[in-house]
Amino acid sequence: MAKNERKASQYVMSIRRSGLSIYDVIEASDPELWIPANIVEELLDTWLRGVSLEGLPLRTRSKVVKIKVCEALGYPIPRAFKKTQPRFIGQMLDTYIQKSNNLQIWNEEISPSRRYAIIRVGENNVISKVKVVTGDYISILDTTGTLTQKYQARLILAEKKTELITKRDTSLLQQVVSRKAKFDSNENSTDNPRVGELLPISEIFKRLKSLVGQKFSNISSDQERNRGALLHRLVCAKLGYRDFRDDGKFPDVRHQLLEVKLQTSPTIDLGKFRPDSEEPLCVPTIDECPVRHCDVRYAIFFGTIESDHVTLSRLYVTTGEKFFNRFPQFRGKVRNQKLQIPLPSDFFDL
Repeated sequence: MAKNERKASQYVMSIRRSGLSIYDVIEASDPELWIPANIVEELLDTWLRGVSLEGLPLRTRSKVVKIKVCEALGYPIPRAFKKTQPRFIGQMLDTYIQKSNNLQIWNEEISPSRRYAIIRVGENNVISKVKVVTGDYISILDTTGTLTQKYQARLILAEKKTELITKRDTSLLQQVVSRKAKFDSNENSTDNPRVGELLPISEIFKRLKSLVGQKFSNISSDQERNRGALLHRLVCAKLGYRDFRDDGKFPDVRHQLLEVKLQTSPTIDLGKFRPDSEEPLCVPTIDECPVRHCDVRYAIFFGTIESDHVTLSRLYVTTGEKFFNRFPQFRGKVRNQKLQIPLPSDFFDL
């Protein structure tokens, strides 16, 4: 804890010394000025908890919170707050004040690289907790189906049962992957990737292709979710992890920057984020190398359903950067003016 506190104070001092405003862009790869999401949460929760908003009109309440956020992160308070998206451009941060568990996002898309500070206000109008989550997590919480934008692609089967679509990782990721990469089998597959532990895409393909032909059960009240979890478990074992872990975040095997998909139909549902996006992925830099969404590797399995089991019949492995080169994108988009996202009842306890 003390170590985190020292880190937090160092970030704040660096921001203060820089003279930057909340509207000045900072690259996610900046080791001194870009504050990691967990540290942003620590700073805001410490600074805002206990602040009373009693009797304040909505606009005044919002302004008071923005002022407190500036103070917490080390930024000077602007004479007037601009209506930008996000509100704190420098840290790709938006703030939402919540008395209920119904998060409403108006007239803008969920961004995978944006951080969302969800500020809990109790019945006494006093701030009781601040949680900071990323756009990919907000996307998971959206169970209403009212998406601002939804990307899909078409799976075109090839004669080959296994296909390594891109033999090398993106030029950026090649700087940190290694054929000699090793990690302890007790490593958590949902941890952030680290230098010396990141397998190259060719090695991932080599380890996973033996799964083709394997069968597993298809009996569950939620068959699609169950199939995905069973496949995820098999993938983790093949990659060398002793235990199966799944925190529901993107990518599935974060430690290897690997997203796993099981297709039983030709339509690949990609959700709100393009695989070839060059937006930064919200993970720490790897040996000072920033990670983007397009650097993520995809393992796409095609399975055939036969009564009570699924048989894996095809495997395709690619980088996000080259994803649409192999799988054509559907051009249609689903748009809506507002997202209403129910927060889990234990959201502020996690």
